[in-house]
Amino acid sequence: MKEKLLLHVCCAPCSIYVINQLRDKFDLTVYFYNPNIFPEDEYMQRLAEVKEFCRRKKNVYIEENYQPQNWLKFIKGYEQEPEKGFRCDLCISLRLNKTAEYAKANGYGWFSTTLTMGRQKNSLQVLGIGRKVESKHRIKFWDQDFKKKFGTQISDWLAVKLGLYRQEYCGCVFSRKG
Repeated sequence: MKEKLLLHVCCAPCSIYVINQLRDKFDLTVYFYNPNIFPEDEYMQRLAEVKEFCRRKKNVYIEENYQPQNWLKFIKGYEQEPEKGFRCDLCISLRLNKTAEYAKANGYGWFSTTLTMGRQKNSLQVLGIGRKVESKHRIKFWDQDFKKKFGTQISDWLAVKLGLYRQEYCGCVFSRKG
């Protein structure tokens, strides 16, 4: 019997390759928690794409409530930080902590994230935060840099082939400006 892994996903294009990589190794559940995504239409578009991809793959998914005001309070004072700066540390930390908390409370042995796939994200930054969250919550973090071994290129190719919506920015209002 496979161990259970809760995979935090940010969007369908970043998820395709990661889901395909992990579903043979784990009993995989997709977890959509992204209060940072702005505007709400963008959030709904990304969520719809993740739902549809999971439906096609017959993959279980869980979505958390969209609460952008909580995210804005959490990063308050760091709005002017550059992309990949401390605001991103806070954002990644918020999402991975929530993922780990859910995983631990619901019998998962592992958690991971697709955030290492994002072009706007520093994989080492994401992985470092994931390891801190692992230590804090005492649940194993699958710390793979999914960009490696042509992960991004494969995911891009699959997204085009499947006709998935591909966004132009990381997700938050501040990354949209940049």
